[in-house]
Amino acid sequence: MLEIIKGAVSLGLIWAIMTIGVYITYRILNIADLTVEGSIALGAAIAAQAITNGIDPYISTGISLLGGMAAGFVTGILHTMLKIPALLSGILTMIALYSVNLRVLGKASLSLLRMDTVYTVIEKLGVESSWSIIILGLISVTLVICLLYWFFGTELGCAIRATGNNPKMVRAQGINTNSMIILGLVISNGLVALSGALIAQYQTFADVQMGTGSIVIGLASVIIGEVLFGKRNFMMRFVSLAFGAITYRIIIAFVLKLGMHSNDLKLFTAITVAIALALPIIKGYLDPPKISIQEEE
Repeated sequence: MLEIIKGAVSLGLIWAIMTIGVYITYRILNIADLTVEGSIALGAAIAAQAITNGIDPYISTGISLLGGMAAGFVTGILHTMLKIPALLSGILTMIALYSVNLRVLGKASLSLLRMDTVYTVIEKLGVESSWSIIILGLISVTLVICLLYWFFGTELGCAIRATGNNPKMVRAQGINTNSMIILGLVISNGLVALSGALIAQYQTFADVQMGTGSIVIGLASVIIGEVLFGKRNFMMRFVSLAFGAITYRIIIAFVLKLGMHSNDLKLFTAITVAIALALPIIKGYLDPPKISIQEEE
């Protein structure tokens, strides 16, 4: 039981970075960005190819971050400059990234077995394999949360938050909302690609199909985090996303332990997200607002 929880926590910490990336577009920018399904695989592909070519794992992971940022930039340009709807812009970039990822990998899957990764570097210091993943995941998530909390507190970060909340007001203040949207998408997909690089090194291979359904996993983690851990302040929102990703992984681990087939996981996740998103409506049906006689008069 302890090993199951430890494995879920380690994987949850890695996916938490991707969850934060999804949160930036879904909640802050108010955009449903499907680019993440391609950029998470792009991050994994770049890291795997760089490591197999002898590049330091940490440098390889950093290059993956830049690759994801480039993908987000393309989506931003399609949406803002070419006026293509945000959802369709993400789909177009996601489709294009499938071919890009195949080019980067050179084949459908690339193994990292018996190669140095960001985790083996820590293991060489005498840390147990499972704990090295948790330690690096915790450090990575903490750094990401602290940097984002600082950034979104700056004038530029506040402009991005305001753009998602009230773009007309932002434009009235003389701020270029197109630039803010592009910047938000760049940051989001950079984080998603970073998560993809860490996931690839965790599972010791990169696969061109690994991004399929990742947007649903990200949304599930976002919603679980918000429902269970609340949205009290901006810092706690980021922290709740990390807890949401970990909780989601623990739920999946126990569902598998109870006998659910792994092929049904994405169906289970989709149903969970649909129910969570529909909770306010369901609650309204179960407990309709009461109208007093005085209000009717």
